[in-house]
Amino acid sequence: MPGAHAKPPRIRRLPLLAVLRLGSPSDIWFKPALSSVAAVAPPNLVLLAVGRLDLAMYAMAGGLCALYAHSRPYAARARTLALVVAGMLTGLAVALVTASLTTDALVLVLVGALIAAVQKTLCDATRIGPPGHVVLTFITSAALFVPQSLGQVPGHLALAAGTGAWAWTVGMAPGLVRPHGPERRTTAQALRAAAAYAATGGTGENAGRARAAAAAAVQTAWQSLLPPTRSTPTRSIPSSTPARSIPTRSTPTRPALRRLLVRAEVALAAPADTDPERLRNRALALRGNGPVPEAGGPGEPAEELLGTGTEAEAALDAPARPLRGGPGHLAPVALRTALGCALAGTAALALGVGRPYWALVTAASLYQANVTLTWSRAVQRVVGNVLGVLLFAAVVPLAHLAPVVLVLCCLAFNFAAEALMGRNYWLGTVCVTPMALLVTEFARLQQPGELIVDRVLDTLVGALAGFVAAVVVTNRRAGDRVERALGTVERATEHAARTVAAEHPAPAALESARRALAAAVVDLRAAADTAAGEWWQHALPEERVPTAERAAHRTLAATVRRQGLHTAHTSEDTRA
Repeated sequence: MPGAHAKPPRIRRLPLLAVLRLGSPSDIWFKPALSSVAAVAPPNLVLLAVGRLDLAMYAMAGGLCALYAHSRPYAARARTLALVVAGMLTGLAVALVTASLTTDALVLVLVGALIAAVQKTLCDATRIGPPGHVVLTFITSAALFVPQSLGQVPGHLALAAGTGAWAWTVGMAPGLVRPHGPERRTTAQALRAAAAYAATGGTGENAGRARAAAAAAVQTAWQSLLPPTRSTPTRSIPSSTPARSIPTRSTPTRPALRRLLVRAEVALAAPADTDPERLRNRALALRGNGPVPEAGGPGEPAEELLGTGTEAEAALDAPARPLRGGPGHLAPVALRTALGCALAGTAALALGVGRPYWALVTAASLYQANVTLTWSRAVQRVVGNVLGVLLFAAVVPLAHLAPVVLVLCCLAFNFAAEALMGRNYWLGTVCVTPMALLVTEFARLQQPGELIVDRVLDTLVGALAGFVAAVVVTNRRAGDRVERALGTVERATEHAARTVAAEHPAPAALESARRALAAAVVDLRAAADTAAGEWWQHALPEERVPTAERAAHRTLAATVRRQGLHTAHTSEDTRA
């Protein structure tokens, strides 16, 4: 019976000190940091040389696009970076045209709130990855409050487009040396994290944290491996499959890495039956460009390997599903963003702060999948910004010595921000804050005290208004979404099981049942994770979710096995 084992609804406790805990640095912490500097430094130094640092914001609009897609394989990275640059230019164009048509601060704030909501929604819908909509909103919100004329807009957009093209080149350049580097790296990280969890045997006080870290690493690796192409040429592909899912070029590396990644997921399901050292050795073998180690081994069950791997293939179509699934999934976050940004900007105006877009950006940066995560981000943002303005106060005398020193200080903070962001958001924000304050001085030097007061006020106002909006627009129907996702998984499991049990199932029916079940399992996990951190929920069926997932895995394995038998028989008939 639905909800039979559910816990009563309650308000989730909000963490405080725990959200400031530092994590381990990423294996590639230097890559986004170096890419950002490589994309931003040349345009800024050129503008410095010609005496036009006042145009640096437009150059940074394109250059900061180099922060995206570092975990994606290069084919997908090329498309993603192009989309990011296009999105940046679109938002910037709207902001510049609006700024040229009106100077009414309230109108500019409301337009900025709407742009931020659109950017947040699109970034979530396409699963663009970090840094998400925050960089886009930072640039477009600032551009709204820069005095502008319509005649200047084309030139400013052209500068942003040129630096965006340069950022695309910077992001793609490492592929010349290590074409499968992102896939190999994220798979190795997942294997190491799974090994750490397997070492606990699934028991003990550290097991929960180790499993959470391993699950996050596996998810990141799937995002790297699955979205660009489908590498299953032996299976029939329904005519409804989008053309973008069909590969144009096949290599043995990606399927081999997927098999290793599935082995990491098997370790999460059965840690006591997994050899951690074997996983670590496989991760070590992925360094460089050498052969990918085999995934199979003694005592490693094939059934769970097939079932979990098939589920992960559903991520191929996942980026488009949220928009096709109706507004229920994204509407609360979009509404939170629009309302929170509007409240933050309006409150900053009422307080007489000269840069209300700082409050708007602060509010926009808070919104995560649920209220609990939004609260955590608010704490991190406030702590990081307050410490950041203190760092700015210490550095600004040095930055004012000469324009070249000002530019170099910004580049240093740019590098440090991206290098530290992976350890915790607040630590990266400590460096983002002085960088943003120094950028405002590219056009002309300003009073440090005024900048500091405005930034602190805007941070507090933006964080408060943003969190209030998250509470007011809390997604109270997230629990209903879990129930619907559970029903979908259970029905899809039953349908797939009947299809497998048929005496002569049609290949198209097997493929359709498999894809429907795999997609349903992915949606169930996303719904459960979102509902876990929301307030004022209905009773959540917390015990039914893992039960349904295990049954789905077994059925997926049976479906794939039956597809393999059909393919073998078809090949024999063809040869005959």
